[in-house]
Amino acid sequence: MATALRTALVTAKAGAGAVAKAKKINPDLLHNRIQALDRLRASIFQTSYNPTGVRTGAKYLRNRLRGPSMVEYYPPEVDLAKIAREYPELEIINEAEQQRLQDVLDRKTRGKGTPKKAKNKGETRRASRKR
Repeated sequence: MATALRTALVTAKAGAGAVAKAKKINPDLLHNRIQALDRLRASIFQTSYNPTGVRTGAKYLRNRLRGPSMVEYYPPEVDLAKIAREYPELEIINEAEQQRLQDVLDRKTRGKGTPKKAKNKGETRRASRKR
């Protein structure tokens, strides 16, 4: 039974190949028809016609934007300095800013602060270096 089935399949394949070989189709004509069919399919289904397969980014452009949902996800940031400026009567103290100012003063007392700005060309560090 299995051998009979195999021989039937082999003869069917050979017969199909013989039919395909007997019917000669111009490859250029076939290619043009397939391109026309693809063009028509793209216009019917409103997709982009891209015969060369160039990357267009259409997949990402079809997706919905992520920005609005990300903005909704995160709560608004509270800016303590802005609130203190708008409402001085509340006397809000920004501890981080106070600590930063104290650190700057400490560095200045140790001589590690920012250098003084030169008022003329002779006071620059470059001019004071020996050559």
